[in-house]
Amino acid sequence: MMRALYSGVSGLRTHQTKMDVIGNNIANVNTVAYKSQTVTFQDLMYQTTQAASGANATTGTGGTNAKQIGLGVTTGAISTTITTAGATQTTNNPFDIKITGDSFFVVSDGTQRYFTKAGNFTIDSTGNLVMSTTGYNVLGWQVNDTTGEIQKATVSPLKVMATENLTSDAEATTLARYTGIVDSDSTDINSTAGEVANLDIYDSLGYKYNTTFSMHNAEGLIDSSGNTLPEGTFYMVLDDITEEESGDSVMTSSGATFGSTLTFTDSSGNTVTANNAVLVTYDPDNSGKLSAVGGTTGATTTELSFGTGTGQLKHSTISIDLSTSQMSGNSGTTTAAMKGGDADGNGEGRKLGKMIGISIGNDGKISGSYSNNDTKLLGQIAVAEFSNAAGLSKEGENLYAETLNSGSFDGIGVDVTANSGSMATGVLEMSNVDLSSEFTEMITTQRGFQANSRIITVSDTLIEELVNLKR
Repeated sequence: MMRALYSGVSGLRTHQTKMDVIGNNIANVNTVAYKSQTVTFQDLMYQTTQAASGANATTGTGGTNAKQIGLGVTTGAISTTITTAGATQTTNNPFDIKITGDSFFVVSDGTQRYFTKAGNFTIDSTGNLVMSTTGYNVLGWQVNDTTGEIQKATVSPLKVMATENLTSDAEATTLARYTGIVDSDSTDINSTAGEVANLDIYDSLGYKYNTTFSMHNAEGLIDSSGNTLPEGTFYMVLDDITEEESGDSVMTSSGATFGSTLTFTDSSGNTVTANNAVLVTYDPDNSGKLSAVGGTTGATTTELSFGTGTGQLKHSTISIDLSTSQMSGNSGTTTAAMKGGDADGNGEGRKLGKMIGISIGNDGKISGSYSNNDTKLLGQIAVAEFSNAAGLSKEGENLYAETLNSGSFDGIGVDVTANSGSMATGVLEMSNVDLSSEFTEMITTQRGFQANSRIITVSDTLIEELVNLKR
């Protein structure tokens, strides 16, 4: 009877533990990225009153099983359904991030690293990406100052809005291109002023300048060697460079040079002189494609250079690519124009820019956008993966810590996309608690508790009857 009494007590205790877990699950039904827990029971121990015996060939008797009396129940395991994802909640907050797959965000309180599925982040007063609930720093990889690429080393706090990231440095223009159709029948291209093409350029301080070029038809002109220039021959002239704000010309003060001085004679015997000019030749027998620049067959580029004196070094030499221009009949309209940078936008130059936005890609890379149309990589959120994520220890505040059974974090982490994971911004992972399942477990737990309480009351009644044998 005493054994039954204490078995009932163990049953009450164990069912109370299960009820505690169920209650915690239901309490966290709306907790961001909460992972529900389940309880597994196991029998406690047994008292053997008679050991098992084997068959006896001599006596002809068979074997008997052991006689064992169980002594109750205990909690076998409390498991976390850590790999089951919760539903998605839309928040439209750009710093709210849902992580898919079996990986975890890595955060730190300054002394210890923790791991979490809760991606409700924000920016603190020093520009760090932190958890909005605890203020713990989100860890990741920094950008290599030399290459501008992510450097995968030991994870560290992501200072995405540090002072140096709030602006984008000014950059001098180094590349430009003249692209489009050049029509020799165009009225402007056959005029004295020529077909005008404007180009905006920047110096290294971010000041903007308006550069004016003009294209002229040179067909029929006689060059300095006495050769009559054939169809498809043009010359491009640098007419002026003016500062945008003041409108003042800086052609002289900047020491700008373009090509050389070209001298021609027209059909009337008049001398035509073009300063800062470059001869451009197209081949009418090859679909009007560019054939020479500056008199050099096969050349496709020319340069706008600047002086090297005081106040002139802020300008950079600009390489102008003419390879995508072509001579063609276009109803007398020339569409060719000057554009800054190459086809990918490199070398276009820019003014000093202020940060106007931050975006986080599905690979965790954080980029800043600036008022000068620049985009700069600011860092990347690293993630941690464990051989047994269910072995992590719950630390409260949506945090987990590594244990001997979870596997260890190497301090570097991995790219979230390495194992088909990703990050989505503007959304959060909700709790994975299933209320219908929890209520069902609650019912069975309640009945189990009631049944174990009956063991105690019945055992007590038996003991009472035993005591009453002697009055």
